[in-house]
Amino acid sequence: MRCTCKVCEDEIWMIQAESAILGCVCPECGYRCSDCLGTDTVVSRDRVAALAADPRFDPDRLAEAFAPRDEEEDPARRGADWIERYGGY
Repeated sequence: MRCTCKVCEDEIWMIQAESAILGCVCPECGYRCSDCLGTDTVVSRDRVAALAADPRFDPDRLAEAFAPRDEEEDPARRGADWIERYGGY
């Protein structure tokens, strides 16, 4: 992730800190943040459990999204045909 410092007026790119405290540090002013890490965004168990009823995560719907549309479009099958025809790599 590339973040700019919120304190410095110039476009200064922050650097990920190599320490026990996760986050980025501005090389100019020393400002620290963890915005790009998504920290402090804990989701409660109730909200996670509610996703089970969400139609976007229905197992059948997800399976359809990953199912090949046609044998010719399935890259894994094309690779298997190539191996059968030519005997390996």
